[in-house]
Amino acid sequence: MVAHKAIHFYLLTPLLLQILKIHAKVPAIIVFGDSSVDAGNNNQISTILKSNFQPYGRDFNGGQPTGRFSNGRIPTDFISEAMGIKPIIPAYLDPTYDIKDFATGVCFASAGTGYDNATSDVLSVIPLWKELEYYKEYQNELRDYLGNDKANEVLSEALYLISIGTNDFLENYYVIPGRSSEFSIEEYQNFLVGIAGDFITALYQLGARKVSIGGLPPMGCLPLERTMNILYGSGCIEEYNDVAKNFNKKLQGLVAKLKMELGVQLVLSNVYDILSEMIQKPNSFGFEDAATACCGTGLFEMGYLCDKLINPFTCSDASKYVFWDSFHPTEKSNAIIADHVLKTSLAQFLM
Repeated sequence: MVAHKAIHFYLLTPLLLQILKIHAKVPAIIVFGDSSVDAGNNNQISTILKSNFQPYGRDFNGGQPTGRFSNGRIPTDFISEAMGIKPIIPAYLDPTYDIKDFATGVCFASAGTGYDNATSDVLSVIPLWKELEYYKEYQNELRDYLGNDKANEVLSEALYLISIGTNDFLENYYVIPGRSSEFSIEEYQNFLVGIAGDFITALYQLGARKVSIGGLPPMGCLPLERTMNILYGSGCIEEYNDVAKNFNKKLQGLVAKLKMELGVQLVLSNVYDILSEMIQKPNSFGFEDAATACCGTGLFEMGYLCDKLINPFTCSDASKYVFWDSFHPTEKSNAIIADHVLKTSLAQFLM
């Protein structure tokens, strides 16, 4: 039944949008996080982690590579459209947009970042604390644009979406010896949860009242991790999946704690289960391949390794694949994920 509904969202989006627009109470969506929700901020910074070239964005409006790590839109874009706001959420650092565009939604996310500052240092991307600083700057711009009262109303009624954490494990803890020598995996999870709690509290103190924090995906099943597991049949790395599930439980505990302490409307958006189901039963969602990605060989390529100038092997139809590159879902998968969280964790913000 879940699979059927997921495909239904992707194929019949206009009808669903009309239904949801009637109930939406959110004037703006404000996004923090990593490449799962980066709308192009990394285009404007000095880092090798970019996606502002083809074939990225080839199924985006006009075939434009915007800096989103997908062939098209990302989950936050679909959520924004479903809530009747706008079809895409622009990146804050994109010079082609200004406060008029950001007033109804803005993205501060940076691909490659994490809760841990050491994670953002790996690929020289925007750390989470800097995303918060940009948000403070945005608040001042919004007050200048709308006036204090109206801006404060927007900021308090806006939906804040946070999607982050995978890089802390896959690009930092399991790859670079620093944190793994300092923390056990359980201690590192607790360390990250503490940062998450401080970040949400800071948002609350700045006026946020409706917040969703995303859980980790089944990160052991990403094509890149399966490729690294080639000696064991290229199956999912279950150790990584267990870490993700355990971390998500800790985040759920944090959500309960902060709701009680702050009175904030806070939810955990669970993407683990829906993405896991898509990987385990791809045919139920209309996919043909969940083990490899569309880009290149589908085994390890991401970012510049997907550049069509050096890699001509990208698949012709991304809708047949769960994953676009070795780390990121296709637009179709993003639509299904968005549909799932809209009908579960985010449903309370639609009434």
